[in-house]
Amino acid sequence: MMESIRHSYHLVDPSPWPISGSLGALATTVGGVMYMHPFQGGATLLSLGLIFLLYTMFVWWRDVLRESTLEGHHTKAVQLGPRYGSILFIVSEVMFLFAFFWASSHSSLAPTVDIGGIWPPKGIGVLDPREIPFLNTPILPSSGAAVTWAHHAILAGKEKRAVYALVATVSLALVFTGFQGMEYYQAPSTISDSIYGSTFFLATGFHGFHVIIGTLFLIICCIRQYLGHLTKEHHVGFEAAAWYWHFVDVVRLFPFVSIYWWGGL
Repeated sequence: MMESIRHSYHLVDPSPWPISGSLGALATTVGGVMYMHPFQGGATLLSLGLIFLLYTMFVWWRDVLRESTLEGHHTKAVQLGPRYGSILFIVSEVMFLFAFFWASSHSSLAPTVDIGGIWPPKGIGVLDPREIPFLNTPILPSSGAAVTWAHHAILAGKEKRAVYALVATVSLALVFTGFQGMEYYQAPSTISDSIYGSTFFLATGFHGFHVIIGTLFLIICCIRQYLGHLTKEHHVGFEAAAWYWHFVDVVRLFPFVSIYWWGGL
């Protein structure tokens, strides 16, 4: 006879995915180095490593969803781990983006003689902050309001309304990404144009990359909500996506003020 479980923690079953993920990461790294230093087979190894990594991510997250939704292993105590992990991850991303905004602010507030003592440097074309940048800025906070609507709908048990709110959030995110693509296409400078181009494209580009990651996160949450995975009591995955998205939409205000407005007027 099996003994009854007397604790609320989840003892994970043996899994092959940590070792497969490690092998995929190793193949990706080695393949990337070989590809950058033209060795034969570098592109093939890099592609195989990326495919292996993506497959491992899919099946590992599939197992986690199965453990939480079908097997009921994610108790209140277990849910604390993903919550704290999500918060720490977001804090690390704040520090990551802060470094680029700091570089831009440092160069713009005290431009050195190497760039002529002015900001933006002489001869560098800049975007008008009153055009696409200004149009794009309210879109992310609006999507943040939509994801909050989705959260309240989940807590109220209104599944269809939550799906509609998530669709609205993802739609606004895609509009933002489309506008940023147009902005880059029309940009009069490139990443190699002085310190201005480097800080502009690194700061706004990495923020745009975070928007894309958050969009994929929300699409998965929308599919899970449609399939009935998220309930009033169990929606940690959605909470992590919502926190991440609020981080993304608030951060948008910083590049608009410190990079577009300060460097473009």
